[in-house]
Amino acid sequence: MQETLTPVLTSDFEKDVRKGLTDFPKHLSSKYFYDKKGDKLFQDIMAMPEYYLTDCEFNILEQHKEAICSLFSKGNKTFNLIELGAGDGKKTKILLRHLSENNINFNYLPIDISQNALDQLADSIQEELPKVSTKIMQGTYFETLEAISKLNTDPKVILFLGSNIGNLLHDQAIDFLNDIQDLMTPDDLLFMGFDQKKNPQTILDAYNDAQGITEAFNKNLLVRMNDELDADFQVDNFLHWETYDPETGTAKSFLVSKKEQTVHIDKIDLEVHFNTWETIHTEISQKYDDQIVAWLCENAGLEILTEFSDAESLYKNYVFRKG
Repeated sequence: MQETLTPVLTSDFEKDVRKGLTDFPKHLSSKYFYDKKGDKLFQDIMAMPEYYLTDCEFNILEQHKEAICSLFSKGNKTFNLIELGAGDGKKTKILLRHLSENNINFNYLPIDISQNALDQLADSIQEELPKVSTKIMQGTYFETLEAISKLNTDPKVILFLGSNIGNLLHDQAIDFLNDIQDLMTPDDLLFMGFDQKKNPQTILDAYNDAQGITEAFNKNLLVRMNDELDADFQVDNFLHWETYDPETGTAKSFLVSKKEQTVHIDKIDLEVHFNTWETIHTEISQKYDDQIVAWLCENAGLEILTEFSDAESLYKNYVFRKG
């Protein structure tokens, strides 16, 4: 009898693809959207007129930068400005520029899983804001944040912009916030964006634009598996689909198989069968109101210090401290 050898999975991507596509229902983590092509597509998404989140947060930071930076510096104390999931840093540069122009002492430590995004960010800061002390940190949020906490005792201001917290279900969000709270001192602040509940059509349009950019972003997961795992996904055989439940505030993204098909992923020796209209769940984008945010904080050991909102309350940035 010939023995069947189980392939050795060497990366988290390989392990998560095997697990996600052999589970029922099928799912893949949205963190794998962000390879070099995915980074560019997400920048294109943020520039879309339908994607209101970016403009709202830009406006909040621009209108309230003096109050926000004063809150961060606490009378010109030196602090570490640590950004989780920094990306291209375009919004953060509003604060960096104001802090730099006002000679406030701080160090900027952007953290991101994408080395490509960090390299581009470092180059752009060097060119645009050469006075800003920057140290890029590639890796996962908590491992990197814990390392910073151990090595440096200066107060921390932790940024988490773009409503990225919305990629987590509420129980996961509480765990996430609690993990951050564990690494905070009473002098630290957490500045975080939360997209607010609003007209459901506005939300659906933001994740299903007429230009098809979000569709390409979602389908880039298939392209990435083809490129990195020697898969044979036929991208046009899958439909990008978005749903939104106004009761729970949960938007969900799916890839839907248009036909019965079998896909081979050679690098992990996996054959995946899809029934017609079977789904791969790829992302959630949670929406909030004040009551939900307060409940999350209460369960995570945080308290709300203040908040900043756009004129229509489509989006809010909350400031938390250790409870």
